[in-house]
Order: sequence, then C-alpha cells, then structure tokens
Amino acid sequence: MANPAPRPCSLRKATLEDVIAIADLGAHVYTLTFGHSVPQEDLSDYLDEAYSVSATAKEIANPDKDMIVATDGKDHIIGFVLLTRGTTDPCLEGLNKTIELQRLYIHPKAHGGGVGKLLENHVEEMARRQGFEHLWLGVWEENIKAIKFYEKLGFTRVGSHAFRTGQVIQTDFIMVKRL
Repeated sequence: MANPAPRPCSLRKATLEDVIAIADLGAHVYTLTFGHSVPQEDLSDYLDEAYSVSATAKEIANPDKDMIVATDGKDHIIGFVLLTRGTTDPCLEGLNKTIELQRLYIHPKAHGGGVGKLLENHVEEMARRQGFEHLWLGVWEENIKAIKFYEKLGFTRVGSHAFRTGQVIQTDFIMVKRL
C-alpha cells in the first residue's frame, strides 16, 4: 500500500503562542510511543518534566535550540522538531561540528503524509547553514518504525546510550547523518 499523497503543510519557527499546542502534542506522542513501557507514575512525572507548558516555553526561548513546527492549512500544529546545539554523546567522539535532532514528533493522524521528512529536511538545511557537519539523534531501540524512517533519511547507527524515565532505563540507539 502506497503512502498517501503529502498533505499541504507549512513550516515556521515556534513561538511562545504555540507552547500549549506543542506541549500537548509532545505529551500525546510520547505517551503513545513509550506509555506502555513505563509505570504510570513515572510517565506522569516525565511528562511534567519534559512536556509541561513551562518546560516547552523554556525550550522555545533557549538560544541553543531551534524549534520548528509544521502546521496544517488551518494553522493547527501537526508536528514539531527540536534542533539542539551543544549536546554530545561518547560515541560521537571524533566527529566534528555535531548538532542534535532532539525531537521529531508528528501527530499520528499526519503519519505517512511527508511531514516528518519535511521537518527533518528543514532542520538539516538549518544545521548546514549554521556550519554543522553531522546531525545526530537518539531513538529508542524498540521504536522500529522511527529507526527505519531515520535509516531511509540516511542516518546510521553509531552506538547507544541509556535513557531514564523514572525508574525505567531503556536503550536509545545513537544515529548520525553527515550533512
């Protein structure tokens, strides 16, 4: 079965007016992806820490981060991506000028419509313009759909690290793409 035709969408830099929509989308996608793998209390604590309105506002305002949103024809946010400068991982040692694709979240109703690829391509170009040579990310080892998506975009696995959600420690694969 072929993917549906790309839906019309626009990309723009996130603003503080977008905070509630981004926080809600982030919490929704995170819960759908990881909610079954951690106790409810740990999930709730993590969502409060990472996807609260205040945490999202801090990310939008952070000068070391670029958050881009994808909107549908009615300016509803259907996806977002977070590009973060200044992060690294031991398995990236020896790579020059790295930048992290920290989050790429798409509303499930927009899956298969090209939104994720559009957002990734956009931040890839941003990273190039900012002088970076490598784009890296961490993806949960059990998120096979995301891993295949990133591989299709040219990312390769170079290592792994532990990711903690409350008491649960999971493994993220570290993937890199040369820009």
